[in-house]
Amino acid sequence: MADAAEQQREQLNTGTKEVAESHRFDEAALAAWMEANVEGYQGPLEVRQFKGGQSNPTYQLITPGKKYVMRRKPPGKLLPSAHAVDREYKVITALYPTGFPVARSYGLCTDEAVIGTMFYVMDMVEGRILWDQQLPQYDSAERHAIFMAKINTLADLHNTDYQAIGLADYGKPGNYMGRQVDRWTKQYKASETVHIEEMERLIEWLPRTLPEQERTSIVHGDYRLDNMVIHPTEPRVIAVLDWELGTLGEPLADFTYLLMNWVNGSISQIPDLKAHGIPTIEEAVEAYCVRTGRSGLHHLDWFLSYNMFRLAGICQGIVGRVRDGTANSPQAAAMAERVPLLAKSAWAYAQRAGA
Repeated sequence: MADAAEQQREQLNTGTKEVAESHRFDEAALAAWMEANVEGYQGPLEVRQFKGGQSNPTYQLITPGKKYVMRRKPPGKLLPSAHAVDREYKVITALYPTGFPVARSYGLCTDEAVIGTMFYVMDMVEGRILWDQQLPQYDSAERHAIFMAKINTLADLHNTDYQAIGLADYGKPGNYMGRQVDRWTKQYKASETVHIEEMERLIEWLPRTLPEQERTSIVHGDYRLDNMVIHPTEPRVIAVLDWELGTLGEPLADFTYLLMNWVNGSISQIPDLKAHGIPTIEEAVEAYCVRTGRSGLHHLDWFLSYNMFRLAGICQGIVGRVRDGTANSPQAAAMAERVPLLAKSAWAYAQRAGA
């Protein structure tokens, strides 16, 4: 029952390759920096590059006794706020001592003279990265345990006292949803290729109906199964990866993004979730509410509408980059088809929320 698109994504993204020509750097300079800055480092050093489309090039650093991971800003001219690896480093370094599952960080290098761009080094966490959300290789009990671990880990992130761990300045306080709606509206408009009536209605409706922000927490921004490492044999999360979109914000935006898979992802294609071992959307909401001390989610349909609108904006951004000749994605045509479908779904949830 594995989803073909997810199988293809797994093949494209799993494992390492030789370092791409455009992402090469002076490995001797990196080894010297590791020697000076990474506790316990002992060479010689071998460098591989992880496959996949990370916007921040990610490398496996292999030594005789240990493996590390390096993430760096890509070389070349970049948007000022993009590829902020220093922000990724800051959040995982603050979270690690709390026991929240992130890789241990070893150091951030802001001196571009070393390898050409800013970078940081962290532990290589060995475990399972699960690409197919339906988890066809497991029995229903194992599936259920993995899903509950995923939900509870996100709740634990949202429960973390960000001020106590030095992250009070990790994002702007308040009006997170207003800023997000504005951001994705602008991105959509800048990339727009065809007029979509539902998107116009959402652009008018979403900012007018923003739910009040009751809580502020650390948000991941792209929390999903393939952005985490599961323990090799146990159903628990041992590292949450890819903090590129992390900030302080509305935790419900983060949680309802996770629920997208139930609404229009591969989980929505499973006829009987209970038999399959995956919690229903209601059970997922209940588990999250219990863990975060909430009595329920009062604006669920609004947030689902927003998340589909956001996804439509992301997909339209890819379509726009292809139009402008700055991206060459074989999936671009599929993205162009997805945008109106996401817009229709988003508007349907907006109507359920009272639009």
